[in-house]
Amino acid sequence: MRTLTTARGVYAVEFSIVASVFFLFLFASIEVGRLLYTYNVLHEAARRAARIAVVCQVNTDVSSQALFNGSNLIPNLSSSNLEISYLQLNGSPSTDLVYGSDIRLVRAAITNYQHQFLVPGLTRTLNSPTFSATLPRESLGVFKGGTSDCN
Repeated sequence: MRTLTTARGVYAVEFSIVASVFFLFLFASIEVGRLLYTYNVLHEAARRAARIAVVCQVNTDVSSQALFNGSNLIPNLSSSNLEISYLQLNGSPSTDLVYGSDIRLVRAAITNYQHQFLVPGLTRTLNSPTFSATLPRESLGVFKGGTSDCN
């Protein structure tokens, strides 16, 4: 009878240990999935920004259109994270941004994005890598008749 009374709380202790480890792994796997989703959105935002930049004029604000028109797909993504570069064919920066005569490539990069990794007890801020997309120049906003579709 004495062993029964001393073993009464063992199951509750075992459950709390196993449950805490299980939930830690569960929340960690959900956060890794959220991290991968965030990286996919950042990659897509860089691709969209490059696509918009190759068909719009050089002085067009690409960030408002490329960053999903202000929708909050991921937190803390702003136009300050987006860098548009107009490049020559060898990768050096273009010297003629007025007429675009030497622009051959357009690169859009998402930089300095910080992701909050939210696992109970393991909360961290992760600096994401730079996501970039480089596309060949297209019209740069100059169409037949001198009109432009970009705002």
